[in-house]
Amino acid sequence: MNQSKWLSPLFLLLFIGAVSAQQKTLQSVAPFKIGCAINPNLLVKNKDYKAVVTNEFNSITSENVLKFGTVHPKKDVYDFTKGDILVDYALANHKRIHGHCLAWHQSVPKWLSEFEGDSAAWENLLKTHIQTVLTHYKGKMTSWDVVNEAFFDNGAYRQDSVNAPHRYITLWRNHLGRDYIARAFIYAHEADPDLLLFYNDYNQESNPAKLKAIIAMVTDFKKRGIPIHGLGLQMHININTKDEGIAEAIKQSAATGLLVHIAELDIKANPKKDTSTVYSDSLKMLQGRKFAFVVEQYKKLVPKQQQYGITTWNVGDADSWIVELRKIKDWPLLFDDKYQQKSCYNSFYEALKK
Repeated sequence: MNQSKWLSPLFLLLFIGAVSAQQKTLQSVAPFKIGCAINPNLLVKNKDYKAVVTNEFNSITSENVLKFGTVHPKKDVYDFTKGDILVDYALANHKRIHGHCLAWHQSVPKWLSEFEGDSAAWENLLKTHIQTVLTHYKGKMTSWDVVNEAFFDNGAYRQDSVNAPHRYITLWRNHLGRDYIARAFIYAHEADPDLLLFYNDYNQESNPAKLKAIIAMVTDFKKRGIPIHGLGLQMHININTKDEGIAEAIKQSAATGLLVHIAELDIKANPKKDTSTVYSDSLKMLQGRKFAFVVEQYKKLVPKQQQYGITTWNVGDADSWIVELRKIKDWPLLFDDKYQQKSCYNSFYEALKK
């Protein structure tokens, strides 16, 4: 064999280039954790899905399987089966695990909606749920969304608005008062003092009143010594979401001094929900710019020690709650329905790399 051809400069350049191409992943260039919310059924059954999660991300969020209705389906029954799949996978693959979520107005099992008891019984129920779940995963998970979506877009606490549809009202506020939020954080901290505890919400970038209310709550918590460590900006946005609103939400959240997590990022390319819309080059370009803008503002406005990371809400377009649950024609994520990188992936990647 003529070994010289294997050592030629051209061959070496081609070899190095091939290796570099293989190493082009989000987690390889991101200066902070890059995550995705994941579905254990897809993780187990779809090898392409699993490959993307394994190769691209170094943080995972439990999308739905640790919400109240799934993990606590009956009063005296907890089901950690699917949550354990995610946790075992993450630990085996050295990925950070972020839990979602302990108290929310949705994912309410039938038994909970029918529960009868005084405020003490409801208080015990909330505390027991939080501490049972966190004790099960103690030492395995890094962080949790303790309370999710406790405010309306106008800044009012859920249940303070008498005209709100029932499905948007939270049982916790109704039975325990506004300060259930603070007590939920206290109970979580008691169960696992090493956990980083987050408050998580949506639409801060488009509703200044909501952003103001959340910041006020954090200020109050800090004064009272309530153990809160971070804010989750869900960032379910679209190609028309105003850049100024995105930047302001990130800036004000960072000003609290807490960790800031872009926690559920997706970007709708079809905000008008038009069934005739085509995923055109112009839409792809606008979407890519918006993905890059979120990264750029996060890097610019959040001090490094407060950068908890950016997480997308699932992996491929077909898995997105927007497409799967809402049945809307859209392409909101970085990977297509076959888990191939899209053009917005490249925009996101380059913004992370800069």
